[in-house]
Amino acid sequence: MSQQGMIFNIQRFTLHDGPGLRTELFFKGCPLKCAWCSNPESLKPYIQPGVYKTKCLSHKQCGACKEVCPEATALTFTRGKVTAIDRSKCTNCLACVDACPSEAIKQWGKPMSIAACMHEIRKDKGYYDRSGGGVTVSGGEPLLQADFVAGLFKSCKEEGIQTCCESSLYVNWKEVIKVLPYTDIFISDIKHMDPQIHKHYTRVDNSRILDNIRKLVKEERELILRIPVIPNVNDDMANIEATADFIVNDLGGRIRTLQLLSFMRLGEEKYRSLGMPYQMENVRLNRRSFQKHVNELASYFNSRGIHCLVGTKEKQ
Repeated sequence: MSQQGMIFNIQRFTLHDGPGLRTELFFKGCPLKCAWCSNPESLKPYIQPGVYKTKCLSHKQCGACKEVCPEATALTFTRGKVTAIDRSKCTNCLACVDACPSEAIKQWGKPMSIAACMHEIRKDKGYYDRSGGGVTVSGGEPLLQADFVAGLFKSCKEEGIQTCCESSLYVNWKEVIKVLPYTDIFISDIKHMDPQIHKHYTRVDNSRILDNIRKLVKEERELILRIPVIPNVNDDMANIEATADFIVNDLGGRIRTLQLLSFMRLGEEKYRSLGMPYQMENVRLNRRSFQKHVNELASYFNSRGIHCLVGTKEKQ
């Protein structure tokens, strides 16, 4: 099994991705490109530098990044502060990250061994035991690194730590099989039931995802499904009814919970740091009326016999 994973964040004491208190590891690399993605730093499978201009001390006071950059023209300065990186010139050598004293240039992604991950995970084992929590892997798409996840989860199970895999499930089933023996709970999204609309907003169609969801249910795996409720994308009743039909008819209703996640404008600063456009820039909501709409969708799912909650906090 692969002994290193490419991880861009580790969050402790999270309550949102699985039951109880959890440690969550976020993996780089994703086969989807959802228009509303809040983790743009997860999309590429390799280390990337990101720029946070408000932290820059200015070229006049510092200039360390430009001094060490082998392609100095890759760095853009505005009014003396580094504001962008030309990704066509950047070699990802990360010399600028190491040289910057103010973290104006941040490293997204770090290779970690299973032993290093377990060192972080063990810090909170007492909290897992008391709360019914454990470890969650997310991303990005953790199953693009399925060998590493399998090894990590195997180590967790050997120490009595519950495991949860949050995945788009847009992977070959053989990658899912690798983690099946060591995974207690799976979390996945149904973003849209129409394959072409799904492809328009995520760059891939949904056939593989839905097929893998069916297989997980056939394997009698504990499964939490989610719908990121995106205005004017998947919140119409035709799609909601089709989703309910799939859960009731194809899955026999055999899911732990359906969670509705209300759209929020998240990750915009990270898009700017990576020089990427934020595709939901023009979406404006009346938060109160939209939340009422989401609550009504939850009521519909519950009326169909599907245990549905608004939000991610999952009780044991």
